[in-house]
Amino acid sequence: MYREILVSLDLGDKVMAEKTLSTAIDYAKVFGCRLHVMTVVPDYGMAIVGGFFPKEHEQQAIQHMDGLLHAFTKAHVPADIRHRHIVGHGSIYREILRYADVAKADLIILAAATPGPEDFLIGPNAARVVRHAKISVLVVR
Repeated sequence: MYREILVSLDLGDKVMAEKTLSTAIDYAKVFGCRLHVMTVVPDYGMAIVGGFFPKEHEQQAIQHMDGLLHAFTKAHVPADIRHRHIVGHGSIYREILRYADVAKADLIILAAATPGPEDFLIGPNAARVVRHAKISVLVVR
């Protein structure tokens, strides 16, 4: 049923990242598909904010996150599960949707963060992915 699964992880929340990845691994085992394991380094939002950081700061953050993602998957993904690593940069939900298209994913798996008061106005990333995705989305709680 599924061939390419994009699984998005927030490595800042290790417990939910492990639970989300474990769910994706279960699906990969059942369907024999490949995982595209992704995390996103958010951008600064407004350009004026970026001016307060050194020029190479974003690139260093992306490289650092890439190392963390590789270490995380090495510790949690069994050797027989085909997978690749993706570190996006920018708007979290937009990067997830963009890479779902790039990877030709037929399922997105991501975690639902516990909503705060601000999320009821602008909506969390998971809600935006669910609302705008052209493919099925599995939200892990």
